[in-house]
Amino acid sequence: MHTPHRSRFRAIVSAACCAVLGAGLLAGAGATATAATSAQEAAAGTKAAPGSRAAGSKVVGYFTEWGTYDRKYYVRNIETSGSAARLTHINYAFGNVTGGRCAMGDAYAATDRAYTAAESVDGKADTWDQPLRGTFNQLRELKRKHPGLKVLWSFGGWTWSGGFGEAAKNPAAFARSCYDLVENSKWADVFDGIDIDWEYPNACGATCDTSGKAAFRNLMQALRATFGSKNLVTAAITADATPGGKIDAADYAGAAPYVDWYNPMTYDYFGAWDTAGPTAPHSPLTSYAGIPKADFHSSATIAKLKGLGIPASKLLLGIGFYGRGWTGVTRSAPGGTATGPAAGTYEQGIDDYKVLRTKCPATGTVAGTAYAKCGNDWWSYDTPATIATKMTYKDQQGLGGTFFWELSGDTANGELIKAIK
Repeated sequence: MHTPHRSRFRAIVSAACCAVLGAGLLAGAGATATAATSAQEAAAGTKAAPGSRAAGSKVVGYFTEWGTYDRKYYVRNIETSGSAARLTHINYAFGNVTGGRCAMGDAYAATDRAYTAAESVDGKADTWDQPLRGTFNQLRELKRKHPGLKVLWSFGGWTWSGGFGEAAKNPAAFARSCYDLVENSKWADVFDGIDIDWEYPNACGATCDTSGKAAFRNLMQALRATFGSKNLVTAAITADATPGGKIDAADYAGAAPYVDWYNPMTYDYFGAWDTAGPTAPHSPLTSYAGIPKADFHSSATIAKLKGLGIPASKLLLGIGFYGRGWTGVTRSAPGGTATGPAAGTYEQGIDDYKVLRTKCPATGTVAGTAYAKCGNDWWSYDTPATIATKMTYKDQQGLGGTFFWELSGDTANGELIKAIK
């Protein structure tokens, strides 16, 4: 799940939220998606994505709009770290969803902030009278240096997903509003499509949605119809593969013909929202003895989605460029008790890889990812070595590539992205 400080899904939602979800699932149990002709299905399913590569080679990185503030992570850093040369796509996070429409998130950051020569991609300072400044202009400059690089505008995220329920009431109007915003003549050349990050259709995230199982499919169908074949349409989706869980709550298989690919968020399975533990890696690739919850690992997620008939080539493997941690831990191996979240730079219980690699170096591996015990703190995160393991899995499964959350978590020389093959 994606937020300004990257808190995403909670393993246990409130009882009230669950009650609302249960009612929504019952209400939507008999709902079916709007019928589409076989020709429409075939057309949506066989579109060649702009700038597409062979299966397995997509590398999609999220760039956060708010990262230009306290993090001081600019588009220029994507270039100087070497990440731009390795990326195939950037997801710009986030646009808002409000009043049933797509809307700007932070207009100042996106289109108005003036960059100095030292901050800019091209080494030239913005002027007061240029038609477009902000991050959008910096992305334009980055694309000039890397003509094959594609940028999608991602809408929603953990904080702004509450608006999708209203949007789902009129998918066509929502899709048209998104198209008009993304394709605004001032920045149409910056974006190559749209990414939807709805957390979660017909289920609970920061709020609970009861729009029915067909809502997500109908929304993606409308977006494809409006954006057409020349634009990318993608979506970040839940990784909850438990029986009756979030994957089962929405028609992800029915929506698959309309998307170029899905980004299943295969991270944040466990974290210090369970304040007493047990400690567990937040992004396990596989199950392991003592895992706190069955089917809370990447391979279960991928297997479930493939089992629904979603092509492997339309599934990307998610990597977190950050770690999650507890404090008050005495046991080095996973499964220990804790007293709460470990201290983080911007939020309790979470920190960037670039910080953790020296603050709390990895002391072991479990289920294809790393963990670290330092003092009373216990962290889990991916390293270049564990990412290499995940890349082997990605290739074995025939997945379409890799995506990660998010660029500012990496080192200044792109240590993690270099491990993505």
